[in-house]
Parts: sequence; C-alpha cells; structure tokens
Amino acid sequence: MEAIATFKKELSSPKKIFITTHVKPDADALGSSLGLANYLIKKGHEVTVVTPTDYPSFLNWMEGNDSVLDFSREDQQKKATAALNEADVIFCLDFSGLSRVNELGEMIRKSDAYIVNIDHHQDPEDFADFRYWSTEAAATCELIYELIVKLGDKDLIDKDIAECLYAGIMTDTGGFRHPNTTKNVHLVVAELIELGANPSQIANWIYDSNSVNRLKFIGFAISRRLVVLEDLHTAYFAISKKDLKKYQSRTGDTEGLVNYALSLDGIKLAALFSEREDGIKISFRSSSEVAVNKFAASYFNGGGHKNAAGGKSEQTLKDTIERFESLVEEHQDELFVGEAVSAD
Repeated sequence: MEAIATFKKELSSPKKIFITTHVKPDADALGSSLGLANYLIKKGHEVTVVTPTDYPSFLNWMEGNDSVLDFSREDQQKKATAALNEADVIFCLDFSGLSRVNELGEMIRKSDAYIVNIDHHQDPEDFADFRYWSTEAAATCELIYELIVKLGDKDLIDKDIAECLYAGIMTDTGGFRHPNTTKNVHLVVAELIELGANPSQIANWIYDSNSVNRLKFIGFAISRRLVVLEDLHTAYFAISKKDLKKYQSRTGDTEGLVNYALSLDGIKLAALFSEREDGIKISFRSSSEVAVNKFAASYFNGGGHKNAAGGKSEQTLKDTIERFESLVEEHQDELFVGEAVSAD
C-alpha cells in the first residue's frame, strides 16, 4: 500500500507519460497500453503509446490506435524517441525484461524518468521504480483494471477503456478456456461488461476478422504442415518463410494456429515453428499438467506462462525441429508428469 501511495503521488499532477509493451503486441499488450492511456488522458496527463513493432490489424478498433507510434518504422522513430526522452513517467506493460522491447529497452534503462512495470509473467527483471506484478493474474489487462480501482478511479472506466481491457483478458485466457480462467477473471470481466464492454462485438473483431489469404493459410497449415507424434503426446506446425510468402502472411496471421495442434485428442504439448528473417520464432502451448514455460526457458531461450510460452532458435527450421523432437523424447517422463525440466 505504501508503494501504491508513492505511485499515486507521482501521478497527482499532469505528467508527460510514455507507455510501451513487448514486440509484436497481442490483445493483452495493446489492450493494457491503450486502456491505461485512455484512463491517464482522463486524469489530465499527456500520453504517448509506442510499440516496438507493428501488431495485428484485428486490434485496430481499440480507442487510441490511430495515435500509437510504431518504433520499427523510420518515419515514427524520431517522434517516439522524443516522447521517451521527455517522459516524466514510463510505463512498461506486459513484459518482465527490457530485452522484450528491442532497442527501446536500453533507452528506458538509461532514462531518468519514474519507471513503472505492470505485468503477469514470471521472473521479472529489476528495472522499475514501481512494480505492480502478479503471476496469478491471467492478463496484464486484469492488473490494469485492479490498479485503477485501487487508485479510486473506477468511475473513470468508460466503454472504450472497458473494451480494451476485456479484449486482453479474453485472449490471454483463450476465450476463457485456459486454466488461468479464475474466479477473479470472471468477476473482473463482469465489471467490465457492466461498464460497457460488448463481449460478442469484441470476439467478432478479434476472432472473426479474417482475410481470404489467412483462411487459406490456416487450411494449408493444417493439411500440409501439421505433424502429430502420438507416442509423445505432441503435435506441431513447421511454417517456412516460403509458406508465409505464398499466402502473403501479415502480422497476426499465425495467431492461434498452435491451438489447433493442442486441440487434438491425446495431445499435451503443441508448438508452432515460424521461420522469420531473424531466426525461428516458437510458440508453445500445453495441457494443464505440462510446464511448457520451463521447457522453453531451458532449451529455446524463452519462457512465459506454465501452459503458454514462447521461444526462439537461431538454427535452421529443419535443425530446430529435429532438436525439438529429440528433447521431447528425451524428457517425456518429466514433461508429462508436470515436473520441472532441467537444463543440460
């Protein structure tokens, strides 16, 4: 409570505020950023939201989207840098380490601004002056809502803010299907609905806004790129740069694909390997008893939540897949009883 009091004092007068989130922002990252931004604007602050990279177009409906600066775009870097250098307060949302924001990370580390970290991932780096953090939260949007309430400003949450926050909670719980869907999640989203969030409209914007190319890509991936290892309770997709180019893939087009693999009967561990210019991006999902974040951290320079994690590889797609299959086979007794996986 003492820390929150100090934090509240920092925001007691109009400030220049810089908000950022992790690379390739998802609904929780952008929803928490814009939900918070819209709230702080109501409090009289000057707010700039900057993302390290672009994000899926199915998030463009969020209030404030038109003002977001993409630091990866040369034409927006100068303005974003100026906002960071002039900031009195910097909010770092939905990430636990400064490496998750690319070049912005070191710029934030060197800043004299008051730094705030709001997040629900494990093993937070100690870089913030104030941290509002809990791994028990399903989403950073859940924490943003709780923080606004603790600050005594629930009455400032309007329809736009409520919908941004609802979107992040909905997606980070897999549409309220994942094990992180707690009683508190339902209580919070009930409040957000009462405050104006429209669940069916938000689901439509996020889940039912497909391009023809994306649907064709998903069909191709399921029919041609899905590998099922029944004996290992594992399934995965291996998507090459050529595949992505063939279907003119855009940011967000692979979102949710890994869940098709996890939905198969008997599958407890699923993965999506996407070949990018800077290496292999990996998304892991698992059933409730499998700690996939430990596996990702031990072998693929990643981490995340117990049942939803990410990783990366600098090997070729073929070599990465071979290593993955070998590791799963080698550690299946540990993986599938939910015990920790030790690093080599």
